[in-house]
Amino acid sequence: MHTRALRAGIVVAGVVGLVLSVMVWRQVDREREAGFQDLERRAAVLAHRLSLATAEALRLPESEVLTLLRPAVDGYRRLIGLAVYGPDGRLLCAGDGVSDFSEVLEGPVKQVLAGAAEVVARKEVADASLHVLARSFQGPEGKPGGVVAVLHDSSYVHERATAALTRWAFSVLLIVLLVLTVVTGLGWFAYEKPLRGLADWMRRLRMGEESAPPPAALPLRSLAEESGHLAASLRAARTATWAESRHAAQADKVWTSDRLRAHATDALEGSPLVVVSNREPYMHVTRDGKPHMIVPASGLVTALDPVLQACGGLGVAHGAGDADREAADSRGRLSVPPDEPRYALRRVWLSREQEQGYYYGFSNEGLWPLCHLAHERPVFRGADWKHYVEVNRRFAQGVLEEVGGASASVWVQDYHLALVPHLLKSENPELRVGIFWHIPWPNPEAFRICPWREEILEGMLGADLVGFHLQQHCNNFLDTVDRMVEARLDWDHFAVDLKGHTTQVRPFPISVQDWTEREVPQGEDLGRQIAELKDDHNLHGVEVAVGVDRIDYTKGLPERFRAVARFFEKHPAYRGRLTFVQLGAPSRTHIRRYRDLLTELESLADEINWKFQSDDWKPIRFLVAHHDARTVHAFLAMASLCLVSSLHDGMNLVAKEFVSAQEGGQGVLVLSEFAGAARELSDALVVNPYDIEQCAEAIRQAVEMEPAERRRRMERMRKGVQEHNVYRWAGTFISELSQSVKTLAGEMRHY
Repeated sequence: MHTRALRAGIVVAGVVGLVLSVMVWRQVDREREAGFQDLERRAAVLAHRLSLATAEALRLPESEVLTLLRPAVDGYRRLIGLAVYGPDGRLLCAGDGVSDFSEVLEGPVKQVLAGAAEVVARKEVADASLHVLARSFQGPEGKPGGVVAVLHDSSYVHERATAALTRWAFSVLLIVLLVLTVVTGLGWFAYEKPLRGLADWMRRLRMGEESAPPPAALPLRSLAEESGHLAASLRAARTATWAESRHAAQADKVWTSDRLRAHATDALEGSPLVVVSNREPYMHVTRDGKPHMIVPASGLVTALDPVLQACGGLGVAHGAGDADREAADSRGRLSVPPDEPRYALRRVWLSREQEQGYYYGFSNEGLWPLCHLAHERPVFRGADWKHYVEVNRRFAQGVLEEVGGASASVWVQDYHLALVPHLLKSENPELRVGIFWHIPWPNPEAFRICPWREEILEGMLGADLVGFHLQQHCNNFLDTVDRMVEARLDWDHFAVDLKGHTTQVRPFPISVQDWTEREVPQGEDLGRQIAELKDDHNLHGVEVAVGVDRIDYTKGLPERFRAVARFFEKHPAYRGRLTFVQLGAPSRTHIRRYRDLLTELESLADEINWKFQSDDWKPIRFLVAHHDARTVHAFLAMASLCLVSSLHDGMNLVAKEFVSAQEGGQGVLVLSEFAGAARELSDALVVNPYDIEQCAEAIRQAVEMEPAERRRRMERMRKGVQEHNVYRWAGTFISELSQSVKTLAGEMRHY
């Protein structure tokens, strides 16, 4: 018996070890390749910036060219240096560390001179691993300017991969030994007696005699008879415990996922919750020929996913990933999150033409600038509106296919889906429908610009409840309805009666989930991640200020950069002591205005850095990428100052994310008065982002603020964010939605 068990254990452990080894090797290889891809992106950015500088420098006499380019080609740490070659292959300028590797650069440079636009090469030398990127550039008047070469020491990529492989190998060995021990150990026991013992224990447990521990083995025949009785007893116990936890949760001031779950169960009265949004909370993309799940970068996703995980139900969203169809069933459904499913996701399929017209066109070139008073002219096209109507119908149809004719509570999200409430109510009046508008609502004069203003308003007024961040936005919405739609308004109850249907309008300031509930490093792991980020971006020994934004013209990024520059201009003592890090996520790059903004910001950051930087310090680190939650949290946690300079914003959750990340309580928030968060976070330094002098002075006030005052301000803001978190936001909306259907009709009858 022991020999057979040992053999079985060896076979199973061997198979597990082989499978895990292959998985580990592939994972480490992917991490290594990801490291090289990141290095290549950095090299490309450096080459691009140097190309621009070189093209300008070549207009000058050759003696001045070297003087101008010399500071830009020197390296630091992993960057060995840069080199510039003329169109004839002659070296014009190079960093100090590059001269030892001229032979390494020779091949890629010749390939570019021979006609290649860009060449990337990896070279191994005696004691280092090198990464070379060579790229051609144009000189004055469009003539060939030569070649820019960037040389990095890529040894650290291999070192990280080796360290990861070692860690994983040790883990695999432990798992194999554990599997071998468990499988062999299970075979050492005869199971007839333990099975009878387990059945007896279950019987005594059902009768309330649960002092004895259960047997170690699993039952077979006897379990079938007793499991039903045990399950019934456990259900009764769970019901009692659930009632007790609901009572305890409601007595607590802070909302949690458990409290939201209990609250939603009561408010929804057994009907399912359906959340409809353009952006999906989980996306599948193709990597290495296989579907790979990612979480899209979106403040709306950050807010809604924990709500759906707490309440269960169904999410309906656009399936935008190139592997989304492979990961879903024939109806576009799947369970999420994949490791521990909490709710269902129904994906809506759109053509590329529909996405272009509905999302990039009408939503983001029309409604977005219309609702944000940020000096960008909205563009409305008839073809875009046609796609907007089609896509809204498709979303509504997806919801109706899932709920059928049954009662359900449907929560529609944002300006992309303004027509969905009316479409749903027209097909199924029994549905409880709410819509939350995540961006500002403008005054009636501004909204009048929209050619389809009546259709938008009537679509939204199909909902039983319309929510905004601020009371001001509610007021603007009702003013707009009053002037543009034949409806009856009840200002006492903030309600609208349109064609016999009543809609309630209320403010619901959105908030965030606490960082401790998310999959981000905490404690020592967070400290190590912060140290790595400081290594990567040369942030040791300096105070860090941070900004986290999509690259959007409403966020006031050029004004923010100029305020940082003005601060260093007025207070040169802080040069070398403070670095501003801007995490910028590229956004809506299909739209030219957004591409132009990115170019403007890169040029502005280069100009400011060129003016103030020293050999080992830059005033601005502009990191353009889709940063994951781990990176965002680490930067917010390490920063002693956060700049939020929105020119117009519904709420701006970055301000609250920063407050939530500041466990040490030493951070200072500089916040635009035009962000909705300024109404709640009164202990921030509130500024007018258009006033560069005021913003620069706020930065000075923040860095010189006494530690005790920093703590007092941050503690008050943290308490407010913790009490008014995302669960409270969702719970309040769901409660209002459930009550609006019951009470509003009666209120309007007495109006």
